[in-house]
Amino acid sequence: MDVVLEQTMLFVISLAANGLSALAGGGAGLLQLPALLFLGLAFGTALATHKIASVALGVGATFRHIREKSIDPRFAGFILLTGLPGVVLGALVILAVPDDIARLVLGVFTAGLGIYSWRSPQLGLTSAVKHRDLLGWCIGGLGLFFIGFLNGSITSGTGLFVTIWLVVWFGFDYQRAVTYTLILVGLFWNGFGAVTLALQTEVKWEWIPALILGALLGGYFGAHLSIAKGSRLVKRSFECVTVAVGASLIIDGLI
Repeated sequence: MDVVLEQTMLFVISLAANGLSALAGGGAGLLQLPALLFLGLAFGTALATHKIASVALGVGATFRHIREKSIDPRFAGFILLTGLPGVVLGALVILAVPDDIARLVLGVFTAGLGIYSWRSPQLGLTSAVKHRDLLGWCIGGLGLFFIGFLNGSITSGTGLFVTIWLVVWFGFDYQRAVTYTLILVGLFWNGFGAVTLALQTEVKWEWIPALILGALLGGYFGAHLSIAKGSRLVKRSFECVTVAVGASLIIDGLI
């Protein structure tokens, strides 16, 4: 394939995948990871390459969201403290285990999240503080650790899990939940997962610049749209993406 055509294709794929992810609160792997596999990369190499490039999604989204000053540093620290160990653990084990069954189960669960949100019309449209006692923090932290493990291992769509967990368990509205997901998952969780994977397997470094540029621009403009349009659009986008990601994972697990 011609180098210019190849780089252009990678940029367009990354722009679309990360723009949608920034709007919905996750799901960049729905388009980007399968595309890298289709272009001939082995699974481990595609996963590591995607993970490194996806860090730029967090950077692009952070540039836009940080202007809104809507992040509570203490809650951000809680997400990092509970989720990052799971991310590293997941990235350490993923290359050594088959993942077809895990993808199938994850696909069913992911699609179920979208259907649950769709069947709950008022879910995530307004914020209401919930589960901020000791037991609530412990259960919330365990949930984030488990999602972090999935993020480090099965990369497709796990940012969506963080978004819905923040909405359902902690009472965030969708817009605020997506802000935390894009900055903390996109930048920090994916960053730690990328480093862990890069130390274990090959990375297609010559594809990284085009993927990063697409992720930066997609992350910024997707975040801008979510801020401008509010939680209702984000909720609908979340529901569409979760069902699409879930269907993709189910098909991938069955083939």
